[in-house]
Amino acid sequence: MPQTVLYHFLTEVPEAAAIWSALLLLALGLLAVLVARPERDAASDPPPDPAAEEAARRADLRRYADEVAVAAAGAAQTARRRREQWLTAHDEADRAWRAYDEAETSARRFANAAALPAPHTPRTPAEYAARERWLHHAAMTAHWRGDLTARQLADVLAHRNGWNPRRHPAEQEIVLARAVREGRRATWAAAAERERRAWRDAESAAEAARTLAAESHAAAAARHPAGHAVASVEGRDDAATTRIPVPAAVPGARWRPARAG
Repeated sequence: MPQTVLYHFLTEVPEAAAIWSALLLLALGLLAVLVARPERDAASDPPPDPAAEEAARRADLRRYADEVAVAAAGAAQTARRRREQWLTAHDEADRAWRAYDEAETSARRFANAAALPAPHTPRTPAEYAARERWLHHAAMTAHWRGDLTARQLADVLAHRNGWNPRRHPAEQEIVLARAVREGRRATWAAAAERERRAWRDAESAAEAARTLAAESHAAAAARHPAGHAVASVEGRDDAATTRIPVPAAVPGARWRPARAG
């Protein structure tokens, strides 16, 4: 029995040692391949091409310059449209101001005439009927001119809110002139507010157009340095055409800004 165990030990240990040696050699060989492969891969990569890199950089610059140029052209078109809208609102506010100024002058003239005593007329039903007819006719005429709203005309015809048909026509004319003045003043105040909103929109659009024009100019200069001066002139022209003057600030003021050319 001891001889059999010794026999197996002497015959199997060298075989196992040989197997482990073979596995160790295989593992070392694989490790050497893995360590050496990155060096071979790195050695196999082609060197960078400066010409190709420069071409890619110029292509990026060209694409960016084209995109910015399109955005700048759209912003300039928007700025021109907003400026035209502001000019329209400005003209409407000017017309509303002139109408209000005319109504204020008329109301002031009637107010000065109110210091004179009212003419004496007989207090008869026929006289009061004539006064009522005069008031209704004058109110309807003012409504057709756009000086009285439909609600104000309804108040006149219903004799509400201070409209008394028994007053003398001279007194009625003063009350009517004041109502027309206040109506035109409200119309001008609304037009002035629309003008200010249009001016703010136009100025914001002009500022955006100037910013994009400068960006487009810089991109074009980076793309074509020789065209730097031409792009600079074009950018200044765009900026000059999109500047907006400041409109009137406070409704009720007696000053109106000059219309831009």
